[in-house]
Amino acid sequence: MSAENWTVYLSGEIHTDWRDQIAAGAAKAGLHVKFLSPVTDHASSDDCGVDILGSEDSGYWKDHKGAQVNAIRTRTLIEKSDVVVVRFGDKYKQWNAAFDAGFAAALGKPIITLHDPDLTHPLKEVDGAALAVAQTPEQVVRLLTYVIEGTL
Repeated sequence: MSAENWTVYLSGEIHTDWRDQIAAGAAKAGLHVKFLSPVTDHASSDDCGVDILGSEDSGYWKDHKGAQVNAIRTRTLIEKSDVVVVRFGDKYKQWNAAFDAGFAAALGKPIITLHDPDLTHPLKEVDGAALAVAQTPEQVVRLLTYVIEGTL
């Protein structure tokens, strides 16, 4: 089964290197995985709507326009994915990650959540939709290794 290529969408928190840790761990494990993600440059993600489609006088409409443009990418890439990993950090509220988890669940995509133990209670509903709840990028790599290769 290792010859099969898997596609994994890495959603959520953008202020740490968790995506790089998972990608490096998967490469080290020899997994055939293609990783997809949202735009992780915060300013580009926030400003894409007004930069491409024109300015807005209201912050609400600026944010709405950006969210809609980002949703084109996010929805398309989640639909193409075999597994969705959703990372919640402790510093910022990742409401978009909660939406991504809900969208993936609605599509029947397997979800792995990734967060610190102190977020277990506030994320209980999101974790309820997940098939696995990890606390470290290393655990995510081990989960991917097991589901792709069937080995511990």
